[in-house]
Amino acid sequence: FFFSVFNRKTGEPPLINGWIPYLGKALIFRKDAFKFLLDQQKKLGDIFTVHIAGRYITFIMDPFQYVYVIRNSKQLEFHEFADKMASKTFDYPALSKGKFPDLKENLHRIYQYLQGKPLDIISDHMMKNLQDIFEWKCSQATDWETEKMYKFCCSVMFEASFVTLYGRVPAADGHKVISEIRDKFIKFDASFPYLAANIPIELLGATKKVRKELIHHFLLQNMTKWLGGSKVVQARQDIFEKYELLGDYDKAAHHFAFLWASVGNTIPATFWAMYYLLRHPEALAAVRDEIDHLLQSTGQKRGPTYNIHLTREQLDNLVYLESALNESLRMCSSSMNIRISQEDFVLKLEGNQEVSLRKGDWIALYPQILHMDPEVYEDPKEYKFNRYIENGKKKTTFYKAGRKLKYFLMPFGSGISMCPGRFLAMNEMKMFLFLLLAHFDVELVENKAVRLDNSRMGLGILLPDVDIAFRYKLRS
Repeated sequence: FFFSVFNRKTGEPPLINGWIPYLGKALIFRKDAFKFLLDQQKKLGDIFTVHIAGRYITFIMDPFQYVYVIRNSKQLEFHEFADKMASKTFDYPALSKGKFPDLKENLHRIYQYLQGKPLDIISDHMMKNLQDIFEWKCSQATDWETEKMYKFCCSVMFEASFVTLYGRVPAADGHKVISEIRDKFIKFDASFPYLAANIPIELLGATKKVRKELIHHFLLQNMTKWLGGSKVVQARQDIFEKYELLGDYDKAAHHFAFLWASVGNTIPATFWAMYYLLRHPEALAAVRDEIDHLLQSTGQKRGPTYNIHLTREQLDNLVYLESALNESLRMCSSSMNIRISQEDFVLKLEGNQEVSLRKGDWIALYPQILHMDPEVYEDPKEYKFNRYIENGKKKTTFYKAGRKLKYFLMPFGSGISMCPGRFLAMNEMKMFLFLLLAHFDVELVENKAVRLDNSRMGLGILLPDVDIAFRYKLRS
């Protein structure tokens, strides 16, 4: 390690520069960011700057200091950075160029359709669409059916989300059309970490062609054929129509980006929730018991021909299901919360600490360190399905060094960068698990361990390194 203190001004954190020009510590960070950051924390304390691929990123490791970064949204900006990355990744013109006045704000306002009463409507549609797909699966499963689990989660969640958001493809081969879009989506998604790392798409094989084909599905002449789309997508369409400078291809690229945002992390998160439940029989039994109890108490029958309806309150009250889901999110999420300093300024932290920042510096929180902190979570590498339950109720108090933490679970980002679709995502995953366990007996066929694939570190939910076979049959 070369600790460079060149040109460090007073109050600036220690800098880890690396000896390779431009790259700095990019390679070692990419290989295992979690281990790298923990090692630096041991050597340098809770605040340090790392040179990664031409950027200077200051990491704040102490979770008690997170709040000072999160609430400082005036000097520490996020949207411009996110806009640049998304416009490059999904191939639409950056919103911050001034050509599209208020477009960013108008799109942001639409997220109200993913909260409150409108959230109930879209969740009900998702529930119905999931039931249709599970009913179809039921009709196939006369005895034990064996499938690969990631592939299964991907196929069910992609189709249900697509139909819920964009509507049904009325052609006779509607299923087939969505499957084709899904297969292209998976190919594109495999290149996502490289695009996010600013690697030119021209270097990524067929990715450019696949992206273009995906975007073409969302051209207006195709979308108008789909029936029963959601309010949120309709509202986005209406806004795009007001901007003459936004071409048809650009609008379609925005729709594709929204699809990616809707399923890119939800699919792997659903996989991990299902995988951990199946690996832990006591967790599976507790969650299934809670599901059966709710169905009994509301007088609803399970089985392919019965429609199950859940209110938001009922979904929220499934404490074992939610705890098991939160526990798998704790173990598989690896998002880096980034802010960019808008000016030279001194960030004031707890305990009279100060950090001098230069304009353009990146500040990063890395919640995976918190999620795996043995002081906050006992035996953090172990899956404990009831970790978020206390005396039969949701547990929301976690401590470090005897002090209560404001932030203890951060799979969806924080502050201004918090995922606006997080409530819908949680509902979707709960409904998927609810219907799966209500309808089917499910068990693993293979006994191999599935590990986290670290190639998406810092970008959201980590994917599994391999797929695993499971089988299911209708519950008697």
